[in-house]
Amino acid sequence: MDNKYKILTAVLLGTIMGPLDTSVVNVAMPTLAEVFRAGMTTVSWVSMSYLLILSSLLLTYGRLGDMLGYRKLFLLGMVVFTAASVLCGISPAIEILILARALQAAGAGLMMAVAPAIITRTFPPGERGKALGYNAMAVAVGLSVGPSFGGLLLKSFGWRSIFFINLPIGLTGYFWARSVIPGENELKKENFDPLGALLGFLFLASLLLYISKGQEIGWTSGAGFFLLTVSIASFISFIVQEKRAVEPMLELSLFSNRMFSAGNLSCLLNFIAQYMMIFLTPFFLTQAGYSTNQIGLILTAYPITMLLVAPISGALSDKIGPLFLSTGGALICSIALYLMSTLNLASSTFEIVWRLVLFGFGNGLFQTPNNSSVMGSAPRERQGIASGVLATMRNVGMVLGIALGSGLFSVRNAYYLDILPGSGKTLQDAAYLKGLKDVFLITAAIDMLCMITSMVRGKQEPCRDRLPEYGE
Repeated sequence: MDNKYKILTAVLLGTIMGPLDTSVVNVAMPTLAEVFRAGMTTVSWVSMSYLLILSSLLLTYGRLGDMLGYRKLFLLGMVVFTAASVLCGISPAIEILILARALQAAGAGLMMAVAPAIITRTFPPGERGKALGYNAMAVAVGLSVGPSFGGLLLKSFGWRSIFFINLPIGLTGYFWARSVIPGENELKKENFDPLGALLGFLFLASLLLYISKGQEIGWTSGAGFFLLTVSIASFISFIVQEKRAVEPMLELSLFSNRMFSAGNLSCLLNFIAQYMMIFLTPFFLTQAGYSTNQIGLILTAYPITMLLVAPISGALSDKIGPLFLSTGGALICSIALYLMSTLNLASSTFEIVWRLVLFGFGNGLFQTPNNSSVMGSAPRERQGIASGVLATMRNVGMVLGIALGSGLFSVRNAYYLDILPGSGKTLQDAAYLKGLKDVFLITAAIDMLCMITSMVRGKQEPCRDRLPEYGE
């Protein structure tokens, strides 16, 4: 096997662990509530602690990767993730499990923040898109097989097995990565910006907590106002600090590159729309009378399509560039979301599935070329922070998408309950469906904005002459 593909397989093994674990744990949430005799608000922190820590540390990890080397951080991430998985599996109380999940996220973030940087440094520009496409495929595999795999483990071996399964995977991945990923030879001696890292963490953690829990604690309540204030103040302070720091954690000059800034904004909008759809569709299917198992099978149409399309779109982007593919992919996503808004409770399974396939096709076209253009626009010595920014946009988009989907649906559903004629279940069904349709239309509009931001990135991709460092 070519050396660069050995490196790629090691990265993919680490990449698949995060999304696989996330989707498996989501399936286990009701079981965890029953086992620990905890309410859903408490159990939700099993996922929330993971998401907050993961999203808030990605920028810091990206910068550390540029300073210390991507191999070191990737291997450390695999060790931390695997060890934390064991701690999750032996947790005697829900509070211990929540803390162990936070530690698990710290490990997953290390791998996630530097994986695209390792791939970009391994493959030449003419093969980068294809390689990043395989990385996107690994994420799609994790998300698509996670629910059924998690259900099988829960039924056969109990809830602890969903964490213990990471031990053999993590150990195998660690020793394989250690043997094939080379270290960096010429790292620049740079100073870390601890104040910038702290302010960035405070900004992202408070923002994501406000977005995720705002509806529960009250958007304008004292706690909500406090989180919002901390988020705004820490963001302003972060920008000031990064402008005056001699060696900032995040070089703001990167955003003067149109391809970098437009690609990251497009990523944010795409994931907002994507997770609004992921949040809304199960509610529609439930209202249409589908069982939990049927809903899980129907929803796999989307990630499976992405799994098939992402490597192909990545390879195409190496030949024709990212502009047409990413812009066209965002347009297809918008069309698919509009078509989702035309469904009704009598729609057939086929009518639902082909729309999800179309949405998966559009996302598969969009994501890999977009990621390739962002990574290709950053200098070689800033691949880590470029990777961290891209991962942060993705995670913030996920949280925003779920929060917007939930909040907008609540508002529109209440509106239709007030204005539509009738009463009882007939009124509730009509209001429910109209509310969902409205939010699907708003989601389609967000993907149209994604198409526009993708379109303005420009045609020329910089750094085409940058040579790979690892895969030679």
